[in-house]
Formats: sequence, C-alpha cells, structure tokens
Amino acid sequence: MDRFFKLKENGSNVRTEIMAGITTFMAMAYILVINPNILTAFGKTGMEWYPVFLATAIAAGVFTIAMGLFVNFPVALAPGMGLNAYFATVVISTASTGNPITWQMALTAVFISGLIFILLTITQLRQMLLVAIPDGLKHAITVGIGLFITIVGLKNTGLLSVAVETVNDIPKGQFTPLQGFETIFELGSFKNPDVVLALVGLALISILMVLRVRGAILFGILGTTVVALLMGHVNLSSLNNPQTPWIPDLGQLNFWEFDFAGIMGVGIVSVIVTFTFVEMFDTFGTLVGTANRAGMMKDKKEGNKRVGKAMFVDAFAVSGGAMVGTSTVTAYVESSAGVAEGGRTGLTAVTTGALFLLALFFAPIVALIPGAATGSALIVVGVLMMQAVRDIDFQDLVIGIPAFLTITFMPFTYSIANGISLGILGYVLLAVVSRIGNRNEQKHEIHWLMWVLFVLVAARYIFMGTSG
Repeated sequence: MDRFFKLKENGSNVRTEIMAGITTFMAMAYILVINPNILTAFGKTGMEWYPVFLATAIAAGVFTIAMGLFVNFPVALAPGMGLNAYFATVVISTASTGNPITWQMALTAVFISGLIFILLTITQLRQMLLVAIPDGLKHAITVGIGLFITIVGLKNTGLLSVAVETVNDIPKGQFTPLQGFETIFELGSFKNPDVVLALVGLALISILMVLRVRGAILFGILGTTVVALLMGHVNLSSLNNPQTPWIPDLGQLNFWEFDFAGIMGVGIVSVIVTFTFVEMFDTFGTLVGTANRAGMMKDKKEGNKRVGKAMFVDAFAVSGGAMVGTSTVTAYVESSAGVAEGGRTGLTAVTTGALFLLALFFAPIVALIPGAATGSALIVVGVLMMQAVRDIDFQDLVIGIPAFLTITFMPFTYSIANGISLGILGYVLLAVVSRIGNRNEQKHEIHWLMWVLFVLVAARYIFMGTSG
C-alpha cells in the first residue's frame, strides 16, 4: 500500500489514511438518507426508495474507490445535493402536464449530460468554460443552490407552508391575479409532529456543528430519529420489510432504466444543459479546493495534472450514476473533513468508498429515518453553501446584479436553470454597457464562450418559454 498510494512520499501512513477515510464517510453519509427521500419525493416522482438507496450507495462506493485507485486523490463522490432536488423538481413539475418528464427520462438526461461532460473534459472545453465564467457568478450558483435546497427542506418538513388568500371577497376558483390573488409563505403549524421534529433536528445539527463534531449532520439525523422513536413517529415495519432487505437485493436496482425515445418528445435540452453546467462548477470548486487544502497544488504542474485526472473520473461517474439509477454524482466538499484529519492519498478515498458499499447491508435502519430529520439536514446544508456569498463583490454592480439574480431566481422560481440563465444574461449585458460607458474599462472581460452562452440562453427563453 505504501508503494501504490505513495504514503511516505505524501507524508502519511496507513492508519492516518484509514481514519481520514472514516471521517469523510461520517461527514457525508447523510446522503444515504437524504438522496432516496429527495428523488422519491415521498412517492411523487414514481421512483421507489430502496432502488434509489442501492444506487446511492453503489455509485458513491464504486466511484469514490475509483478516484482513490486511479487518481490517488483523497476525494469522495456521491449524488450531489441541489442537483438531486432539481432532478425531482423537473419530474414533479411536469407530472400534471400533457407531456410529462418521467424519472426514466430524467435519468436519461443525466446520462447524456455525463457523456457531454466526458467530451468537454477530453477537449479541454471544460477548463475553458471555467475561465470564461466570472468567479462572482460561480459563487452565486453555489449560494443559489443552497437556498434552493433549503426551500426543499422547509417544504418537506412542513416548516414552510403556502397559504392562499383572496381579497375583495372573491371566492377561490373565481379570481384572477389582477383581482387580488396573492400567495403568502407562512410558518408551519407546531401541532404538526413533522414540524416539531424538524426543529429538533435543526437544533441538534446546529449545536453539533458549533461544537465542531465530526459527522455533525449524520449524528443530528440519527438523534432526531431517536426523538421520533420516543414520540412514536417512526414506522418500525422496515426492519422486517422485504422491500428493504438486510442482504442487498440488486435485482431491485434501476439499472439502465433509460427512455431515449421519450426524451425526444419533451423539452429536455435545457434540463441536460443545466445538469452539465451546474456540475461543472460544483466539481471544479471541490477538486481544486480539496487539492489546495491537502497541499497538492504547491507544485502547480503536478497538482493540475492530478486534478485533470480527477475530472475524468468525475465525468464518468455522472453517466455511471445514472446507469444504476441516481441523479448526478459529483465530488463532495465534505472530503475536506478527511483531508483535515491528515488524508493525503487515494487510500482515504478507498476507505470511504468501502464504507459506502458496506452501508448496503443497513438499508432497513436507514429506511427508519423520518423525512423531517433529513429535511432539517437540507436546511443546514443550505447554510454551508450560503457561505460562498462572502466571495461575491456586490459593490461591483456588473457582478453584483447578475449574482443577485442568480441567487434569488433559483429558490423563488424553484429552478436552478432560471437562476443560472438570468445570471449569464445579466452579466453579458451589464459588462457590455460598462465597457461602452467607460472605454478604459478592462475589468469585465467577456470571454467568447460567454457570448455563446448568452445566445443559447436567450434562444431558450424565446423559443422554449419561461419554464425552468
């Protein structure tokens, strides 16, 4: 192992790497609970809980091990937060239309986005796009996704409810927006056990994070589950339910459940573009940030080479995850928890991946965890993603306004695509105006690829409508 992973060369040893791998697993194991709940949306998407659990554990385990073996990089992968919520939202939002996007079509979109990702990585366009997009917009995308999944968590737990009011005594069903119809967000009822549990979970996770406890989110979810058990709010039937067996039933896996014919008849292009676009920035930031934290970028040439290899594994993981039945698989920022514990090589990733595969044998326990517990975790994850707002220069309005549009339109229109699209449109427009108004302005360069994106986004709204 020392020769294969170059432990001594990286100033590490087997014990340190294994402990770092366990730490990374504890920090991100919450995805085993949250991802099945989000993708199934409690029966609203048509997907079933256990197959998604299988896909989550297998995808995270296999591709994290691949990252360790082929790249010797201490980075773990799993279905990404935000993108899984977007996946479910796309399916649910079209379910009542005459031309719905099924979960099979959505998986097909993810698979295709992975193929595009592989092509972009091979041709170096991926790296070029990262240069083209201003840093402020990249950070705004992270913040916007954080607010997006916070809204998902608030709604799923009942902490946020939508009350419809009418004015002028107009009966429901007989009004128009011009007659005074308005929608108001309200705090959920404390008589609802889910609301109480969500607040308990939010408090537990927050306290553990303030105390810097490793795996705070996971422990908070488990603690909330214990409280739910004491309240009699947990269905113990999963412990003896053949639908959630102790021995992994791979026959239930949604392997290659694609619908290539179906996606040709729906507006799937914008969905594919969004998956590809968001994944690109999310992964780049995680890989580079983790590499810097581990001291791997001191030798910039070698560091960039390793990050480049990691991008290939990540690209294949997107399509591979879709093949087994889950949304976009991406590098996880929680990998920095293992790096902080001393993880410097792929042995850390291999350890984390092995633990994800071992988790396949604990599906009945995971299935016990109530949605209120996972919903509170989503809110906290939103807090962590919100921290990127400090890196946005809002005083520079050429960046500040597009960044604000990106951040606000994601949660308010319930669409990651809308946020990114309006950010791009706003930046190109304002950057052009700035350069015209000040001919000496060199601060806001517009890369040629930004013009391409501008045209594509504008065409999307003109020809495909305004739906996200």
